[in-house]
Amino acid sequence: MSLDRNLFTLLLTPNTSDPAGTVVDLTDPSGTVHYRKRRIVGQVYRCEVTDPLSEALLASATAPSATTKHKTLELYNPSKVVELKYTGTLSFRWSFKWEDHEFEWKREECFIIRKPDPPVLVAVTKEPPGRIKTSSMQILDYNLNRFDIEDKKGLEIVILTALLTFQDASDAHHDPSATQSTPIQTPSATPPMFKALTDISPWRSSGSSSPAPPVLPPKPAPKKGVERIAELQRGRGQVNEVTVVEEGAVKDYAKYCSQLLQDEAMLFISVRSSDAVQVPKVLQVVEETKRMRHKAGDPDLHQYVLHDTEKSAPKGRRVVNLDGDGKGKNGEYSPPTRLVVHLSKIDMPELRPRS
Repeated sequence: MSLDRNLFTLLLTPNTSDPAGTVVDLTDPSGTVHYRKRRIVGQVYRCEVTDPLSEALLASATAPSATTKHKTLELYNPSKVVELKYTGTLSFRWSFKWEDHEFEWKREECFIIRKPDPPVLVAVTKEPPGRIKTSSMQILDYNLNRFDIEDKKGLEIVILTALLTFQDASDAHHDPSATQSTPIQTPSATPPMFKALTDISPWRSSGSSSPAPPVLPPKPAPKKGVERIAELQRGRGQVNEVTVVEEGAVKDYAKYCSQLLQDEAMLFISVRSSDAVQVPKVLQVVEETKRMRHKAGDPDLHQYVLHDTEKSAPKGRRVVNLDGDGKGKNGEYSPPTRLVVHLSKIDMPELRPRS
C-alpha cells in the first residue's frame, strides 16, 4: 500500500553492528532511531522492543514458535499483557484488544473495529508482493485521536510489536533454518591462533609446503515423504494451502494435510490442483485425508468444492442438428481444469453452493 509522504514514517532497517541479523532499527527518514527490535534466539520464540537510548525494555512477544497462531505481547512500565490471535479464515487476519477497543491487522493495514460501523484505518505498511517483508510503516494519529484511548503510546508499541512478529513468522516460514537456535561453543584450551600454528593436520602433504584443499562435506540427503511435501509447500506463501503437483504420493499429501489440521488454530485448509492433470489426484488426497482422520477418531470435516471448466464461446449462429446421434461437442462432458477443495472444521456458509 502507498504511504502518505506528509505523515510520520518509520523505516525498518537491519542494524549494521549485528552480524547475526537479529536486530532491526525503526528509524525516521532522517536516520534517528526511535525503537529497536531484537530477536532472542532460543528454543521458543521471543522478540523484544527496546528504547535505543536508554535500552529500556518496552515490550516483548513470546510464543512456542514464530509461526504459532497465538502470541503473548507484554508491555513494561507499566506492565500489561495483550493476546495476539490469528482470526483469519481465507485471508491474513490477526486481532488484539486494547482498553475497550478491538483492533485487527489485515496484511498491510491495521483497523480499529467498530461494529456495526465500518472499521477505521489506524496504521499502514509497505510490503513487497509474495511474502511479508516490511520496509516502512505509518501510525495514523489523526484517526486514533477520534477515539477515547488513554494510552496511545502503549497502543503504538503494541501495533509495532505485532507487525514485527508477522515478519519473523514469514522469515521462519520461508527459511526455518535461520530461526533455529545455535549451540553455545565452549572455549578450547588452546587459542585458535596457536592451534593453527602447531596443529599438523592429516591433509597436509609431506612433499609440498602448500596444504591440500579440505574435503567438502557431503550433501544432505534429499527429503522424502511428508518432509518433501512440506518442503514443496514452504515457498508458496500460504500456510493453510496445499498445492498438489505431480511429485509426491497421495498418502504423503494426505499425511501432510492431517498434520496441518492437528493445529487447533488451523480451522481449515485448501487443497488445490496445480494444473488440470492433477485434478483427480486432488480428489484422492482429500478422500485419503478424511479416511485418516476418521481412523484416528477425529471429528468429520466440512467439504466445499470449487472448480472451473473451459467453455468455448460459440461462433455465429447456433445450429441444432435434429438428425444427429446426440454426441455433439456441446453435449460432451468437460472435466474441470482447476479444482480447489476446502476442508474445514467449522461450517462456512459463504462457501456453500448457491441454488
